[in-house]
Amino acid sequence: MGKVVLLRVGIDSGSGGIQGPLFRNGSFEFVPIPDTVNHSEKRTYGNTTGKHGKKLIEYFPDRLKAKCRDQAIHSDPEFDSFTYGDPTSLKARLRKLEPGDLLVFYAGLEGSGGFQSKAGLYIVGYFDVLKAGRVENFTKSEMATFFGKNAHVYDRKRFNHDKATLVLVKGTKKSRLLKKAVLISEVGQNCKGQPLKILSKKMQSVFGSFDGHLSIQRSSPRWVYNDFVARAAQFVRKLR
Repeated sequence: MGKVVLLRVGIDSGSGGIQGPLFRNGSFEFVPIPDTVNHSEKRTYGNTTGKHGKKLIEYFPDRLKAKCRDQAIHSDPEFDSFTYGDPTSLKARLRKLEPGDLLVFYAGLEGSGGFQSKAGLYIVGYFDVLKAGRVENFTKSEMATFFGKNAHVYDRKRFNHDKATLVLVKGTKKSRLLKKAVLISEVGQNCKGQPLKILSKKMQSVFGSFDGHLSIQRSSPRWVYNDFVARAAQFVRKLR
């Protein structure tokens, strides 16, 4: 049986200062988090054009534009060659992904461009996994061929710093950045009664309830339990 994992990515109020923009027709712009490590990264919010033809900085409120215009972006995951990398212990288990597994990305989005919609968590894309592992699991040729566009790899200084713990995931050509986002959250409460984004009841019927650990606001990767893997995979593969 395969594996399905939900992973939060992209800019949010805690990393970048905004939610990604969501439009009336369900389309969205995937805005990467800021890159505060790779000082050689030339792509910024001010010079990077999104899939809707606007510079990413245009989605920031006026109060943040001057501050963020020249801020480098950390384009990871990237949906050109479908790679994702992370050197932290929180994501280390992703090295266990195998061909045919699904790594499902969700992000915080909020109404934009005159569309009023409160912030929520939405599936924005997924990788149909081709390969996953640590750097030591790949040959130099595989690193160049499969992961050459990944932000943790093409910057050599960063790569040399991270390579001992860096986990890399490569998606097949069946992977995709969705055209329309799919809402998976609703508002619940934490133990103190404060509002918290949790997996919605509708999506619990698809992905399961993770033994009651429903918070997906700022959580570690959520591995779908075996009883729900087939259902979750079928649901995700139909998304466009």
